[in-house]
Amino acid sequence: MAALKNEVKSFIVQALACFDTPSQVVEAVKNEHGVVVSRQQVETHDPTKSAGKGLAVKWVTLFHDTRKRFREETAEIPIANRAFRLRAMNRFVEKAESMKNIGLAMQILEQAAKETGDIYVNRARKEEVGDEPAIPTRIQVDVVDARKPNAEP
Repeated sequence: MAALKNEVKSFIVQALACFDTPSQVVEAVKNEHGVVVSRQQVETHDPTKSAGKGLAVKWVTLFHDTRKRFREETAEIPIANRAFRLRAMNRFVEKAESMKNIGLAMQILEQAAKETGDIYVNRARKEEVGDEPAIPTRIQVDVVDARKPNAEP
């Protein structure tokens, strides 16, 4: 195992803190720094693994600070935001419908419903009875055959 420069060690520790796998880190180190390291050598830089239990305090601190910052900044990534994902799914559904791909549109709609918290079930409420739980039922959707003009459900 070759001794690594601090710059490479820092890169490895930060990549592991951002949940990259050791294999991904090996490839990234090779591409970024031109240094070949083994997966086992990379694992010694992860304080959450038994192989990294002897890691210097400096690197452990860097790891935990980077991981904390990574988790906090996830909220700033657009795809991590539910509203962003729902808007994208809306565009995809419109595109699928314009292409007459009803099956794909239905899949996207179901995914959007799951995204919003399992709203693809219809919870029937009984009025006047407050103690009984809502009964989930599937929503029936009539599919129109797009190949037939003026087809009705």
